Amino acid sequence: MDQYQYDVCVIGGCGHVGLPLAIAFANAGKKVSIYDASEKNVMTVRQGTMPFEEEGAEVLLKKNLGKNLFVFSDDAVIRESRFLIVVIGTPTDRHLNPEFTKFKGLFEGIIDLIRDDQHVILRSTVFPGTSDNIRTYLKEKGKAPRVSFCPERILQGKAMEELCSLPQIIGAYDDASWEDAKALFLLLAPEVVRLTPLEAEISKLFTNVWRYIQFSIGNQFYQIATEHDLDFYKIYNALTHHYPRAKDFARAGFAAGPCLFKDTAQMVAYTGNTFFLGNAAILLNEGLPNFIVKRLHDKHALSAKTIGILGMTFKANIDDKRDSLSYKLKNILEVEAKKVLCSDVYVHEEGFVSPEVLIRDSDIVVVGAPHREYAGLRIPEEKVLVDTWNFFGRGGLF
Repeated sequence: MDQYQYDVCVIGGCGHVGLPLAIAFANAGKKVSIYDASEKNVMTVRQGTMPFEEEGAEVLLKKNLGKNLFVFSDDAVIRESRFLIVVIGTPTDRHLNPEFTKFKGLFEGIIDLIRDDQHVILRSTVFPGTSDNIRTYLKEKGKAPRVSFCPERILQGKAMEELCSLPQIIGAYDDASWEDAKALFLLLAPEVVRLTPLEAEISKLFTNVWRYIQFSIGNQFYQIATEHDLDFYKIYNALTHHYPRAKDFARAGFAAGPCLFKDTAQMVAYTGNTFFLGNAAILLNEGLPNFIVKRLHDKHALSAKTIGILGMTFKANIDDKRDSLSYKLKNILEVEAKKVLCSDVYVHEEGFVSPEVLIRDSDIVVVGAPHREYAGLRIPEEKVLVDTWNFFGRGGLF
């Protein structure tokens, strides 16, 4: 380890997955470098500012910056780091198939910087078999670093807590790689669990897809109840009351963001489009905005109504709007309604209004993301409220 300037380099390390991990390792005493191609994000992090909301992260960023944590937009730092942890995004194409080209392109760009005694750890959620493909590619290029797959398992917004409280899965090809990665991650995690890389890749997809299907069940039942003029949450509260077998019964609400939909689509592709539960979950979750608009259209003259969407991020209490279904709802309503107003306490865009103005000026209020800051708001009874989350306790009929 003495031959390296840094213990760890987090590649793509200014994003939602990489930056909390880099901060955590630095805070645990490792000398950590971050490489990120985004000059904007690099400059933000160098100033001690988080580019996004993450509880407790900014304090630790300021504490470790320039001591154990260093941020670069020059990839030369990769050669000077013992562990290379890759956390770049893994998008799907317009046909919802995984795009391996982005991953391969990264390694093509840094191949001359990789050394045989390094350990490459893939942490992004990937299509099953990606670790094998990267390992094979490196061998073909005459490189022989250790390769492992160690999936991230954190809840966005709770990364600093969960990196140090959740077990870490390590997908290792051999005992030496296992021991190497184990020693690294036990600096953070309370325990580690060994799988093969393929098993670890699939474990990550299973986790996200399982959650996505859970959400789709709540959304399906919500739609069934509402279509029959029944209050879903009256039923929900009754059946979950002191009934342990219903403790995992998901509430309704927008299930979106950069991971769950994408990973379900990857599992559908991996099974050759025979993963019918996944297909159904996509239709149900992605179709909730359409259901809301249809229901409103059947009950109200939308062309004469102003509709406000309260909360535009993909889930509550964060500032991340990637793949948010609130924007999908906005796009549909802009065709149907007289006017659409938007508000979010974490996102500020041109044309957005305050929550108070949105409630005052809207005939119909739709809760897109139930941020904690909205708890004190009062929505008058005469306003039509669409609250699939039941945040305001009026989530039944609309």
